[in-house]
Amino acid sequence: MRKIILLIALFAAGLSAAELVLTGSVVSDNQKMMTSRYMGFVKKVYVVEGQRVRKGQLLYTIDSKEIDSAKSQVELAISQAELALQMNQNQYNNILTNLARHERLFKKGMVSKYELENLQLAAENTKAMIEISKKQVAQAKAKLQEVLNQYKYLSVRAPNDGVVVEKRINAGEMAIPGMPAIVLTDLSRLKIMTEISEGDLKDVKVGQKVKVEIPSIGLVRTGKVYAIIPSSNPMTHQFRMKVSFKYKGRPVYPGMYAQVTITKR
Repeated sequence: MRKIILLIALFAAGLSAAELVLTGSVVSDNQKMMTSRYMGFVKKVYVVEGQRVRKGQLLYTIDSKEIDSAKSQVELAISQAELALQMNQNQYNNILTNLARHERLFKKGMVSKYELENLQLAAENTKAMIEISKKQVAQAKAKLQEVLNQYKYLSVRAPNDGVVVEKRINAGEMAIPGMPAIVLTDLSRLKIMTEISEGDLKDVKVGQKVKVEIPSIGLVRTGKVYAIIPSSNPMTHQFRMKVSFKYKGRPVYPGMYAQVTITKR
């Protein structure tokens, strides 16, 4: 009887030694820091922390006073350029009328060649001014389109489905380009992040099947080693490892405690 118990104990110890159990947390492979492209005061924030959002859903809006001012300036520049174009066009038409009359008079010897050549030169110069004015009008209109395009960036929208895990901005505060305002996590791309010692790296490879557990919701799945990040912690000599697993239909969220069991090779 004692021999049987001893054999069972040795067998169990052998199984334990053949498995490596790692602890980790659920993380998202697609977490975005939402920022504004332009500086301005936040008019309204439409989401709260923990809220699920859909792709394209409005997150917050920024005051448009600066862009409104730029739009007014560009519209004024367009009006001035169009006025200059019209004046040059009218002047050119008058010069052409006078030039035609002087050509007839020149043939009759009633005006000098000098007067005729001056009108011809004036016509050429005015025609060149018309072309310049046309370009100025086109440039001003292109600038207006650039300004109008800025309006769409005043409404910050979700780039994908996800959940708001952090809200760092409120109505009335200044939105600064590059400064995260809302942190959005994609729940469709969850992984388990764990760490493995350098001594155990020989027992694992990318694509290897592993056992995944999330005890809090009773989830047990077969997962796969998704990535091994070749950068160890110099203090612990641990390497980060990501594990993919199926969880559709289960309430899995970033931050949940998880276990990864690896069968040693």
